[in-house]
Amino acid sequence: MPAGERPAWVDDELFPFDSHFVELDGNVVHYVDEGSGPILLMLHGNPTWSFLWRDAIRALRDDFRCIALDYPGFGLSTARPGYRYLPEQHADVVAAFVERLGLTGVTLVGQDWGGPIGLAVGQRRPGTFDRLVFANTWAWPTNGDPYFEFFSRIGGASPLRFLARRLNLVVNAFVPAGHRRRKPTTAEMTHYRRAQDTPDRRQASAVLPSRITASRAFFTEIEHGLADVAHLPTLIVWGGADKVFRPRERERLEATFLDHETVIVQDAGLYVESDAPEEFAHAIREWHAADPS
Repeated sequence: MPAGERPAWVDDELFPFDSHFVELDGNVVHYVDEGSGPILLMLHGNPTWSFLWRDAIRALRDDFRCIALDYPGFGLSTARPGYRYLPEQHADVVAAFVERLGLTGVTLVGQDWGGPIGLAVGQRRPGTFDRLVFANTWAWPTNGDPYFEFFSRIGGASPLRFLARRLNLVVNAFVPAGHRRRKPTTAEMTHYRRAQDTPDRRQASAVLPSRITASRAFFTEIEHGLADVAHLPTLIVWGGADKVFRPRERERLEATFLDHETVIVQDAGLYVESDAPEEFAHAIREWHAADPS
C-alpha cells in the first residue's frame, strides 16, 4: 500500500468518508474528519483502526466534528523506518497531530489503548482536552495485577508474537471476541485483515500486548498526571460483556473522575462503539446536550 494513498480494498459504502493524510516525523498518518461542531477525537486500540468508529461517526457527525486517526502501522497509516510501535511513540504522534491540526477544546474519546495514549497526549499538550469519554480502557500501570501481568506475558511471548505476525492472530482472535452483541461481517473482517496484510504490517499489533508491562514508566507517568484532569466532565460507556476489561477497571475510572456519568451496555463487548454504535452515539449526544458548555 503506497503511503498516503487510500487502497482500492476500502469499501466506500462501509467506510463512506474522505481519507486524509498528514506526514508527522516521517510517519504518514491517515485520518477521517467528518461533520462540524464540538470536536470528538476518537483514538482506537489494538488491533483496530479508524474503521472501528465508522457507525458512531455516521451517527454523530450531524452534531459533532468527528476526527479519527490511525496510529502508524495501523489502518491506512504508514510508519517511518525504525518506528517501534510503542504506546509512547503513538502518543507523540497523536500530540503532533493535534498540534498540526490546531485542535483545541477537544473531547477525547479513548477505547482500549486509546485511553492511555489520549491521556498521555493531554500531558504533552495541557489544555487540549476539556472533556473525556472512556470506553473499556485503563490509565495506570498493572503494578503486579496477576490478570494483566499474565495477559501481557503470554501475549508478548515469542510464540504468540510469531503467530500474530504470520497468521494475523490478533485480528482473527480479538475482533470477533470483542463483539458480543453481534458477529462482525465477512466484509468487516476483511477490512481489519487487509489493514494488516503482511507480517511487517502485523508487527504493530504484535508489539502492544507486551507493552502493558514493558511500558510501566509510560503508565506511571499517566497515573501521576490523572490529578490534573480528574476534574474534567467524563463519560464512561462500558461494554458490560467485555472479557478483557473487568468491572474493577471501570470502577477505578469512576473513582478517579468524579464528575462522571456511566452508561453500561450490558450485552456489548470490548469494542462497544462497533458492537452497539447506536447506544454509544446516543450516550455521547445525551451527555453533551445535558451540559453543552
